[in-house]
Amino acid sequence: MKNIDFNNKKVIIRVDFNVPLNAAHQITDDTRMRAALPTIRKVLDGGGAVILMSHLGRPQKKRKADGTLDLEKFSLKHLVLHLSDLLGRKVTFCNETIGVQAKELAESLHPGDVLLLENTRFEAGEEKGDRELASQMSDLGDIFINDAFGTAHRAHASTTIIADFFQPSRRSFGLLMEAEIKNADKVLHHPDHPLTAIVGGAKVSDKIELLDKLLEMADNLIIGGAMAYTFVKATGGQTGNSLVEADKTQLALELLEKAKAKGVHIYLPEDSIIADNFAPDAQTRTVDSANIPEGWMGLDIGPKAINNFKEVIQQSKTILWNGPMGVFEMEVFANGTKAIAEAVAACTKTGAFSLVGGGDSVAAVNQLGLADEVSYVSTGGGAMLEYLEGKVLPGIKAITD
Repeated sequence: MKNIDFNNKKVIIRVDFNVPLNAAHQITDDTRMRAALPTIRKVLDGGGAVILMSHLGRPQKKRKADGTLDLEKFSLKHLVLHLSDLLGRKVTFCNETIGVQAKELAESLHPGDVLLLENTRFEAGEEKGDRELASQMSDLGDIFINDAFGTAHRAHASTTIIADFFQPSRRSFGLLMEAEIKNADKVLHHPDHPLTAIVGGAKVSDKIELLDKLLEMADNLIIGGAMAYTFVKATGGQTGNSLVEADKTQLALELLEKAKAKGVHIYLPEDSIIADNFAPDAQTRTVDSANIPEGWMGLDIGPKAINNFKEVIQQSKTILWNGPMGVFEMEVFANGTKAIAEAVAACTKTGAFSLVGGGDSVAAVNQLGLADEVSYVSTGGGAMLEYLEGKVLPGIKAITD
């Protein structure tokens, strides 16, 4: 986009404004909105008018009891005032994504104007990648910029198909998308070693392809979160009532063997904080991760595991972190994730490159005020995961082809 002339042009920017809202429709985390500002400002400063497209939630899948769309809950109108504040200028809202009103408002735009269209997923054809819908979207502007890395792994009408209706010289990545790709590529293709990957979360099955890919490139692989107990169980440990994917224990053994053959060091939590109930007020104890009694479950990594993991992180030159070490949503089980966040930030300060991606990992660095103390915080959970797995993302392919 740095080589495109925006003067007197109407520029469609597909952003990712899929931000969390509370019951009163107030934004509780505007990280994704702030991440899109440089691209929006670049177009405005270049003399263009901006037409913003985004989805919010899953309105087609979460319809009201009578089967109709919940237009109030999922409307982007709730973002208008805050977006106006962030940009320091008026933002006009259109209560449709395509149609007569959208066309009229787009045509009336002058340089410096900003128009926010309604939730793209209110359109039934959006998630199906409908070409007619994408064509009507494309009619609203002269140039298309995709800055929504968080949805780049979806071949939806507004993220991928729309690009077909613009010549290569009139379509581009935004500055956020460019930064996401550049930072992911540094880990994938140009890491300084030792490279340590920290992977957490609930299930091995969600991260199989990532783990497999990491064994091709990492020196150290730290595994935390509930998925660690599938590995503990596979190696003969007692895991009590911890979340274990019994049908994935053989896979866990195969991953351990593959790591051994490739000289990759896998680190599992030596000890765990266990609880007698999945609740913030449960009784807790610290035990060896391979000796969790029946009726108890591992919900966070223990102090020995924290120290072990920190030692590995401190010796790293490149760090990739995806997924929490425990049930981060409950304060009593958040200590492991917090400790890892602090260790990653401390190592970054001494010169390591760190990439943090995935909801709870990002939430941890944000809540602890450490987002500026790691090298890069990705806005795309599933998209970053698939990109790191080596998959071609349709939203990226549509721009580069």
